Amino acid sequence: MNLIAAVDNNWAIGKNNQLLVSIPADMKFFRTETTGKVVVMGRKTLETFPNGQPLKNRTNIVLTRDKSYQVKDAIVVYSLEELREELKKYPSEDIYVIGGESIYRQLVDECDVAHITKIDFSYSADTYFPNLDEKPEWKITQISEEQTYFDLIYHFLKYEKV
Repeated sequence: MNLIAAVDNNWAIGKNNQLLVSIPADMKFFRTETTGKVVVMGRKTLETFPNGQPLKNRTNIVLTRDKSYQVKDAIVVYSLEELREELKKYPSEDIYVIGGESIYRQLVDECDVAHITKIDFSYSADTYFPNLDEKPEWKITQISEEQTYFDLIYHFLKYEKV
């Protein structure tokens, strides 16, 4: 399974249920990487999408504890056990965990690849991605050339579990 996220210098990913910054090249990378694949997210992440609708051209799986929660064009599961059962239907390499913080934390140990857009800036934030640099089992296996968006510097990193 894959993780995919954009993080700042402190591994922050959001504030007030919004991304910290929207970088067009990062959005394009996300679209390219996940289109035609399975995306796993929490309810709050889904609610940040346009009109709270699932992403097009992907199998959307939403994990929530709210047993009454339903959403059109998405599979809703209510526990990690139910999620694991659902994910058995798909090739592991086609599954992308896309957030938010609690979903990343619950699934990071079950993943073996992480696509991280690392932004060289420290934002004010309230949600974070697990710091893979502090986990000895995760190693950077690819790093892009330096990218810029206005005055922001960022890199596309690929981490793999060793």
